[in-house]
Amino acid sequence: HRLRAGGLPDPSAPAVKPLADCRLYAFVDTAYLDGRDPLTLARQLCDGGADLIQVRAKGWPVDAVQRLAESIAPVTTAAGVRLVINDHVELARDLGAPVCHLGQEDFFDAGYRQVAELRRQGRPAEFGLSTHAPDQAVRALAAGPDYIAIGPVFPTGTKPGRPAVTLEYVRWAAEHVELPWFAIGGITLENLDAVLAAGATRICVVSAILRAPDVTQACREFRRRLG
Repeated sequence: HRLRAGGLPDPSAPAVKPLADCRLYAFVDTAYLDGRDPLTLARQLCDGGADLIQVRAKGWPVDAVQRLAESIAPVTTAAGVRLVINDHVELARDLGAPVCHLGQEDFFDAGYRQVAELRRQGRPAEFGLSTHAPDQAVRALAAGPDYIAIGPVFPTGTKPGRPAVTLEYVRWAAEHVELPWFAIGGITLENLDAVLAAGATRICVVSAILRAPDVTQACREFRRRLG
């Protein structure tokens, strides 16, 4: 996973920890930039202890997403943090990004059944799939991803119109899913204890970090609470 933008090896970069040891999944989400420099946000997330940072730019043209990801890649690589490209498999492959994340509609609705169909020459090395119910999780797990997302646990602005899956789905995942999985959706410092009590050990956080007065400190507090 030690890559420069464009997939070139960077032997000076720190080793990336195993996915199973990752706890905090953060985002550079263009809907939450609020006029800020995404590169600065990426640095703040890395400094705060994020293990993965997803570039999420819904509605942006692919070339703009590429420029954004290319600007962030050196920061994540230098920090030993996984860079995740949302939705765009070919872009992730061209950049040599370590991870690509796909929603149900981007994977199953596009006609894919196995993640192996998307792996070419080891790029991206890892894939994640979104799931919103136990039946979707079972189907996703059978497709051979490296991790799945469980959510949205609570109502969230990142998924308008999608009903929350509640903590019941988190409890189900804790009992049935052995692959690394991340609880996502409306998770805050105020409700984090309930999410952890339901069995989650890994979380994705968008607005509670990106809208915090101090992004780095918010990341650090989530990391501290995750243990």
